[in-house]
Amino acid sequence: MTIEEKSAALLKLHEGDAILSVVNVWDAISAKVVAETPGTTALATASHSISATLGYPDGEVIPFEEHLLMIRRIVATTDLPVTADLEAGYGDAGEAVRRAIGVGVVGANIEDQMKPIAEATRAVEAVMNAGDKEGIRFVLNARTDAFLRAGERDPSAVLDDAIERGQAYLSAGAPVVFVPGKLNEDQVRALVDAFGPRKLTMIGVPGSLSRDRLQELGVARVSYGPWSQRVALTALQDLTVAVAAGGGLPEGAKPLN
Repeated sequence: MTIEEKSAALLKLHEGDAILSVVNVWDAISAKVVAETPGTTALATASHSISATLGYPDGEVIPFEEHLLMIRRIVATTDLPVTADLEAGYGDAGEAVRRAIGVGVVGANIEDQMKPIAEATRAVEAVMNAGDKEGIRFVLNARTDAFLRAGERDPSAVLDDAIERGQAYLSAGAPVVFVPGKLNEDQVRALVDAFGPRKLTMIGVPGSLSRDRLQELGVARVSYGPWSQRVALTALQDLTVAVAAGGGLPEGAKPLN
């Protein structure tokens, strides 16, 4: 597919009746395994996982050049559309997205970090303008950190913030809004009512609502952030424990690399 076809395909996956499920990847081999698994329709990178792979803490500590190089390698493994986690845009969200499009990315998460809403909305506009200039309908997953940075605030006030910010980002051109956090059904329902069906995207965390229930509620997409890498690392640690105890490889291990 051309990059224009990939961007159109990714947007369509968010708008369809079926929820888009993406298991996040962090390097070329994880991307290859996920992309070649039946049922996978798109790939999403996880910045936390890429940073950990290269020895950096999360939070834009990894140099953008290193981050982008890993994203390039991921894109090169597949013909599926790829959406990238670009954190908060490394100081210039529009430029970060322009460069990501240059390596084949057709969508991205950009965090608002609860910056003033006018500033965060300008970043959304810059991202969408960058896509327009590159000739694609860029699938921005505009992220608000309202719940992640809620602290001890009243949950109803946090929900109001998420709604206000999400609506502002949609008005600025973002196709969908990402509200990470362990949200309950009433909160998800309120967000879908405020944004419209298939406009809210979420993260799956231990104890969160099931994918099927999120689909019933009108959520567009669920991703798994760093949790997919954590599952893989848990399996590695379990093997190490088993070997140290005198055991060996578990049944069912596959030569996927």
